[in-house]
Amino acid sequence: MEVTQTQAEGLRRTFEIKVTASELQTRLDQRIEEIRPQMRLKGFRPGKVPAAHVRRMFGRDLMGELIDKLVNDTNQKTLEDNSLRPAGQPNVQLEGDLEKVVQGQADLAYSMQVDIMPEFTPVDVTTLTITRPVAEVPEESIEEALKRIADQNMKYEARAEGEASQDGDAVIVDFVGKIDGEAFEGGSAEQQAVVIGANRFIPGFEEQLLGVKAGDEKELNVTFPEDYPAENLAGKAAVFETKVHEVRAPQVPELDDEFAKGLGLEGIEQLRGLVKDQLQGEHNVASRSKAKRDLLDKLDAAHDFELPPGMVDQEFEQIWQQLQREMDAGRVSDAEKTKPEEELRDEYRKIAERRVRLGLVLAEIGRIADVRISEAEVNQALIREARQYPGQEREVVQFFQKNPGAMAQLRAPIYEDKVVDHILSVATIEDATVSREELFKEDED
Repeated sequence: MEVTQTQAEGLRRTFEIKVTASELQTRLDQRIEEIRPQMRLKGFRPGKVPAAHVRRMFGRDLMGELIDKLVNDTNQKTLEDNSLRPAGQPNVQLEGDLEKVVQGQADLAYSMQVDIMPEFTPVDVTTLTITRPVAEVPEESIEEALKRIADQNMKYEARAEGEASQDGDAVIVDFVGKIDGEAFEGGSAEQQAVVIGANRFIPGFEEQLLGVKAGDEKELNVTFPEDYPAENLAGKAAVFETKVHEVRAPQVPELDDEFAKGLGLEGIEQLRGLVKDQLQGEHNVASRSKAKRDLLDKLDAAHDFELPPGMVDQEFEQIWQQLQREMDAGRVSDAEKTKPEEELRDEYRKIAERRVRLGLVLAEIGRIADVRISEAEVNQALIREARQYPGQEREVVQFFQKNPGAMAQLRAPIYEDKVVDHILSVATIEDATVSREELFKEDED
């Protein structure tokens, strides 16, 4: 076997590797001798199948398996012999006619191109000073949250006989929708509660129920929106024949001990405390997120080293594909819509470079600090992922278990967060008091 390095530019290495046909045949003979004792073929005594017969029957498949293993083993040995840390899977390009190689008529020759990890010394994280914005939970936020809870527990009580409906009321109706005098599928309901002003029905439907009374019958003239999901209804005028059974007025509960006890609590003060704790938890998450952003900015500014081109290319392609999906869905800013593609590519390549650089820096800091993640943490993340697909949990778990790449993507953010937590635990943290609005303000960039 011959291994020759043909390129060493930056972080990219290329090797030309050659295994002679005679060496391949020798390895094939050895493999046949390994499996013959266990072979059971009709017409032969157990373990006594002639090598020539094994070669004739299974030689091609065995040679294919042999080549695959040889390439993997050779690549690994080449990296180890040259003390190289790969930054991804090597790219293998076979040369010549593989069919002739399998048949033993040609040497196995291929090139292996691999990006290697850069050598750098990460910044001493104990010297970093990180700004962490913090905000007190304002009383008005607590009151707003309590009001939302009360609204969520709102009940509707029947208005007095003959009393007309008002905005916010729930009107109980039967209705039949018709287009050109013909009822259409999905346009009918009985004892349907329609909350006026909730905007849960097509435009104009709820508004025309203002002022109705129990026992009224009324035709509602509406037009389906042009972008209505059902294409057979989009943009069409319809008439809904309605019969009002009851008009119910909203009754917002009083925020008192009785209300809190109805939620299973001791009283209103306990409910208020729980609300404050929840809001404080949201503040803590936002504070950490901002501190992490400041930390990443400082790490990015503190490091400047060459990046593995393959890693940058792969990260850029993922970002670019996501951008294309966002553009197709109309979820990008007007500024990005009008930018030339070349300018956009340059901007997003810089983002890809930043992500790769920070990934390498965090990985090295984590290695030095011996940061590890447990299988329990990975399993918890897998369970959370599976729960996002109700009814398919087993399939999701099996997918991750069978795909090392997918499992690596699941582990990566867990590891990153643990490294960030480690850095925040040893760096100098300076709290900066801000308003709640400032704390939750999205970064413009």
